[in-house]
Amino acid sequence: MDEEPEELPLLPEPPGEPPLPGIILLGRFQPFHRGHAWLLEQALSHPDCPKELPVRIALGSANQPEDLANPWSAQEREQMVRAWVAAKAPHEEARVEVVAIPDIDDPPNWVEHASRYHGGPGIMFTSDAPTAELYAAADWPVVNVELTRREDYEGWRIRDTLQMLSTVSEHEVSLEVACATIPESVSRLIIDNGWHARLAFMGLPVEPVG
Repeated sequence: MDEEPEELPLLPEPPGEPPLPGIILLGRFQPFHRGHAWLLEQALSHPDCPKELPVRIALGSANQPEDLANPWSAQEREQMVRAWVAAKAPHEEARVEVVAIPDIDDPPNWVEHASRYHGGPGIMFTSDAPTAELYAAADWPVVNVELTRREDYEGWRIRDTLQMLSTVSEHEVSLEVACATIPESVSRLIIDNGWHARLAFMGLPVEPVG
């Protein structure tokens, strides 16, 4: 008899009170790449996104075990976001917030679950059609933008590249290759700290998205 998969803990726990409404960017950000940077830039300046609302990055899969699909912790991913904001939008540092959300295997109840972490409506700002549909069905206002060159910014492709770079000893070569799809500030954070090295010991990706 096959064993039931182990249920993941719902960690971190939600705050006692959900955050006030904001502009939500939901993703796994494994890693924070140039597609994410473009999306965040758009959210910070879009005419349908009121300047008085915070822009809140919602890091999904916060409770997933470390593997090639999820090599970086929520804390490391937040550092990636902060590195980009400090380099490219320092005047927006106070406006950009980051929250971590654990996965649940229950799509119909996802918005209710996630709202305990990222707050209620709000505006969902996304380039992902299924996310837009999910939140629109839950009566959220949605701003859906089109990301060009999406295939270049698929998370699994970028992780595959970083896994290859984990065997390259030349720092500047690794940095140059990483910067093709990852902002320089984030690439430096990853390469300088050796965060890509762990990928050398990980197997095939199990979730080729994010």
